[in-house]
Amino acid sequence: MTAKTSRDKRVEEKIRCDACPVMCYIADGKSGACDRYANEGGQLIRLDPLMVMQRRVDDGGELVPFLDSSDAWDGDLITPQDAFVTAVGAGTTYPDYKPAPFIVSSIVDDVDMVTVVSEGIFSYCGAKVKIDTDRHIGPERALVRVDGEPVGHVTTGEYGSQMLSLGGVHHLTGGGKKEGRVTCATLLALCNGDAVDLQVDDGSSLVLQAGKAPVINGVVEARMRVGCGSATIGMFAAQWHNLVDEVVIVDDHITGVMSEHQAGKVIGWPATGIKILGRRSTPGRYFQVAEPGTGWGGTNLTDPLAILGPFDPKIATPGQSLLMVSTTGEQFAYYELDQDLQPVGTAMPVRLQPSIKRIEENCEPALTSVSFMGGAGGSLRAGVTENPVMLTRSVKDALTRVTCGGAPVFIWPGGGITLMVDVTSLPENAFGYVPTPALVAPIEFTMRKDDYIALGGHVDHIMSIDDVLAGKVGPQNDHDLAGKRRFSQQPQNPWPIRR
Repeated sequence: MTAKTSRDKRVEEKIRCDACPVMCYIADGKSGACDRYANEGGQLIRLDPLMVMQRRVDDGGELVPFLDSSDAWDGDLITPQDAFVTAVGAGTTYPDYKPAPFIVSSIVDDVDMVTVVSEGIFSYCGAKVKIDTDRHIGPERALVRVDGEPVGHVTTGEYGSQMLSLGGVHHLTGGGKKEGRVTCATLLALCNGDAVDLQVDDGSSLVLQAGKAPVINGVVEARMRVGCGSATIGMFAAQWHNLVDEVVIVDDHITGVMSEHQAGKVIGWPATGIKILGRRSTPGRYFQVAEPGTGWGGTNLTDPLAILGPFDPKIATPGQSLLMVSTTGEQFAYYELDQDLQPVGTAMPVRLQPSIKRIEENCEPALTSVSFMGGAGGSLRAGVTENPVMLTRSVKDALTRVTCGGAPVFIWPGGGITLMVDVTSLPENAFGYVPTPALVAPIEFTMRKDDYIALGGHVDHIMSIDDVLAGKVGPQNDHDLAGKRRFSQQPQNPWPIRR
């Protein structure tokens, strides 16, 4: 018999964690690479508590307040019909031949329900980020970087917002080790509500945080636009009638001109002889009046007069007035034509000031929205059923409801279970990571017990919600939980188990 090597001895003193593919050896008193599991006296423990959501009462009042990360469960009983076991802190199905950590039965309106709870390890995941701003942050398809590493790209803008697509398997696994680590850390921070510094190639520097105003090139964005230039003309045409001779709403996308626009025509707005230097679409609507930028209406303009050609002397008259405004009301200027029909800037008349305020009033506060997007396909489904495709079909047939940390998700059409969820609708710090690298996200599948049996579920592993609340764990849990923590249902979220 050969003597044991020093390495063998070191391994003997540690325990092996099989919660993810990294398979850490963890010494007593230490945690694994993910900081989610630790060795306590030779026992593998889960450091984060299991999160249980408590229903809000019908009148909108809270049953219990949200608890911060320092608050442990005080032991008060939760009525089982008003409790939902989330996957936050539950553990994973890895290695995926075993059932999910918690398969929980409950009675809802005399109907037997089952919720399958697991933290999924998502290599195929990312974040879609909506930035409420007119400002140009960079060209479409431009790389977005963190610490110099590419973590995503600028994608097609939406109405009043710029969009980023971050993460994805190619950045997590397809580049260098640092790219994967930085991408994973970026996704984790954004999904957990932390602020992240990003840089767009040939574009802006950004500080983004879910639910907070975006910071673009060091400037906090205040509001998103009320609409495009044409829409703004349509909304406020009547309020400018008989107060000014011409109105131009400067917009990178569609600049609006009152006297030519159909809204102006309908209320009898006379022609002014104005000429716009841009590509005319339909009457009163102009494209490409300037290059994209951080100036007026998302253009590169600092002087809006740059988009004007000479006024038609057959129509325009000296003294004729002109109001130029951006789509957020942040930039505005008032002009009157001199004897040579040249616009001359002058002080904003009191009569027009309320209309500028009205544009600002109708602009919603600028926010950064982060949606986690992941593919709950692959082996994660084996924790629910021995025949994984049956779960996919059950979700598509709306027999199974999918939630993340108790929050509602959007399931994309087509194959697989591709979900998207607003990260601000989840409890705090609901996301974790493993250094493979991959994100760890909570996921729950809720259905009638009859439907669970029909899809070939792990029926022998079902445990009652009463047992979970009492602190018991199922036979598929091979580690100790760090207790439980409860939090109240967010008012904007529906109750995960339908009644």
